[in-house]
Amino acid sequence: MRILFLVTSHNGLSQRLYCELVSDNQEVQIHVLDKDEQTISVVEDYLPDLIIAPFLKRAIPKSIWEKYVCLIVHPGIVGDRGPSALDWAIMKQEAIWGVTILQAAEDMDAGDIWASEEFEMRNATKSNLYRHEVTQAASRAIKKAIANFKNKSFEPQVLDYNHSSVKGNWNDPIKRKDRTFEWSDTTTSIIRKVQAADSSPGLLETRIFDEPLYLYGAHPESILKGQPGEIIAKRNGAICVGTGDGSLWITHLKKKKGGVKNKSANVINSLLIEVPEAPLDAFDSYKGQDTFREIWVEEDGDVLYINFDFYNGAMSTDQCNSLRKVFMQACQLEHKVIVLQSGSDIWSNGIDLNTIECSDNPVDESWENIVAIDDLIREIINCESKVVVSAMTGNAGAGGVILALAADFVFARDGVVLNPHYKKMGLYGSEYWTYLLPKRVGQKQALQLTEGCEALVAGQAKNLGLIDDCFGETLEAFKATVREKVKKLVVHEAYHKLISDKRLLRLKDETKKSLDSYRDEELKKMSEIFYSSESDYHMKRHFFVNKISTKRQIESNWDIINFKCVEAKPVLENA
Repeated sequence: MRILFLVTSHNGLSQRLYCELVSDNQEVQIHVLDKDEQTISVVEDYLPDLIIAPFLKRAIPKSIWEKYVCLIVHPGIVGDRGPSALDWAIMKQEAIWGVTILQAAEDMDAGDIWASEEFEMRNATKSNLYRHEVTQAASRAIKKAIANFKNKSFEPQVLDYNHSSVKGNWNDPIKRKDRTFEWSDTTTSIIRKVQAADSSPGLLETRIFDEPLYLYGAHPESILKGQPGEIIAKRNGAICVGTGDGSLWITHLKKKKGGVKNKSANVINSLLIEVPEAPLDAFDSYKGQDTFREIWVEEDGDVLYINFDFYNGAMSTDQCNSLRKVFMQACQLEHKVIVLQSGSDIWSNGIDLNTIECSDNPVDESWENIVAIDDLIREIINCESKVVVSAMTGNAGAGGVILALAADFVFARDGVVLNPHYKKMGLYGSEYWTYLLPKRVGQKQALQLTEGCEALVAGQAKNLGLIDDCFGETLEAFKATVREKVKKLVVHEAYHKLISDKRLLRLKDETKKSLDSYRDEELKKMSEIFYSSESDYHMKRHFFVNKISTKRQIESNWDIINFKCVEAKPVLENA
């Protein structure tokens, strides 16, 4: 079939659907909606059998949906209507939610129903649920809808609120008044409102800061207590604020006007001078049931799990250095296997573009960040006394994909989307990708992946040899299977041979071409990009971080973009 995707942006959900449909031998073209005339022209040129809108924030032109079947992926149960489906589902504490594939029609979300899938809601943010449960359900539902479309005898279901299967209803767009809260409210209720607004637009706070700020990344706290609205502690850039029945952590803030989402401490640093630190080492146990920590370690016999959970998968200089320190400590222990395991959402997207954008010197911070992630990956590559496993629970991009490849075994959860390229951000890339990627897929395929800028789902990545295996649709199923696999690995009769072969292969590779050579070659190119006035990286980063996409937005921001670059300095010696 000839299928046309109409999207507002080619996000993780549309990338997964695209990859899976192409794997099913469908012919799929993607068009990002801009002007109606352009969209109509694209449709007339392509002449699709079917149009699918996986992620759309504006209406499809009437002249198109009157002529073609246009299927909308709506993140709500049958009967749910309105643009704030997931927001309301979280706010109302729905136990079951779903995805409905409905046909474009005059009234919003009121078209005939071609397929639907439901799932159990999880205690997570809107964006987390969207990337996981919603995307998984959408994948199943869109395949059902396509099968129904091919079936000439199939009749889509007319939306009828008198029918017992229709449990949803119309919900107005969520407004600021719907998200109002008091710090005297319970921790649970405040967190729920933050989650319903995360990652966009955030929960607006107007009381305890010098100016209105949006809140993100809320985590409950079991032990620390304070007065409602009191900032009582800080840790790893997050702040702990008192509530009506305890306290919670807020990891990120953004100014209401012209702000960039950043770690809380970076945004309100002047207010935290007298706020005490509440350090928590990755190897420390915690007496309370709940708290915020970015890195924590779990032991399971001869297996050591290093868990890391960085907001939106971005890894700042400090976070890379902290994870490297924990990994180095783990290498000194007696465990046979180290598992690097991400949290409940994203594995890693590489360097932290938001922190770089907000720094006093984005050029130098870019350099320091790439050096820090290189240092981390070098430690993983050079760990010769343990078997190292990467357990990718969620999506990954750019250097985050290469980070996983530094391990001996790479496992990914079924359906996660990988983007192993840097080009769209104007970067050449580092993280030893010129060593690690060809080792996995060969030189030709490595260049195709990095130059083509195409996304892969886990199954495709396995077929290419990029990862070793993929399994488990849910987070729980994935982690359970990882545990089974590494337990077998620990007691396997070939374990010691595996360690021996690993050392020999590293020595052979080093003799052929040293890691220093790969690193120097990559960082030389990155230095030229960071410190050159000819580079478009700083512009692309600014547009990406500030969500600037239209011509009008670009023109209005042009004068405030600081592309101050300096002559490339001899930084390689210190790398």
